[in-house]
Amino acid sequence: MGNEHGKKSSSSGSIELTPQRIALLKVNTKYSDQEIRDWHAGFLRDCPNGKLDKKQFTAVYKQFYPTGKADNFCKYAFDTFDANGDGSIDFDEFLLAISATSHGDIDDRLAVAFDMYDISGDGQVDLKELTKLISAMYDLTGETDRKGDHDPKHRAAEIIKNVDASGDKKLSKHEFIAACKNDPHIRKMLAPNV
Repeated sequence: MGNEHGKKSSSSGSIELTPQRIALLKVNTKYSDQEIRDWHAGFLRDCPNGKLDKKQFTAVYKQFYPTGKADNFCKYAFDTFDANGDGSIDFDEFLLAISATSHGDIDDRLAVAFDMYDISGDGQVDLKELTKLISAMYDLTGETDRKGDHDPKHRAAEIIKNVDASGDKKLSKHEFIAACKNDPHIRKMLAPNV
């Protein structure tokens, strides 16, 4: 999916996959030269204009989660991955997002999740934001059991109650990561392969 010939890429200056760009992406991801080239070729095939818009982004996630509903999750993820805020995701932003969400360690993946759901941008996730996160993850993964302990608002309240060290009913990034690592159900949804 990606950047096409002759177009400009906001994060790299050009769509062309130069040796300098590959070197920069290698440093910031865990991909080899060939893997970066393969991702780039796929990105260009799927996004010939070199940009992935919100609709295309959601379609990509729907391929990865065919039994879930990606729309709710993608609403938050897109804005997080559109690092320069131009309303589209270029190849560099795409590859960094893929790397962070699929190859990062548990803390890296949970940090990305925190950034996605810190909707207010205040460096804290409150009950409302955490409830939205859990609901979106349920939607994405096709989780239908939302009663009792699995109710998103109940689960969010329990997580906050158990790890809110400051008592402000909000979670800092550190508290959020600790909370998610200690909740096997949430951990499995946010970082399934770790």
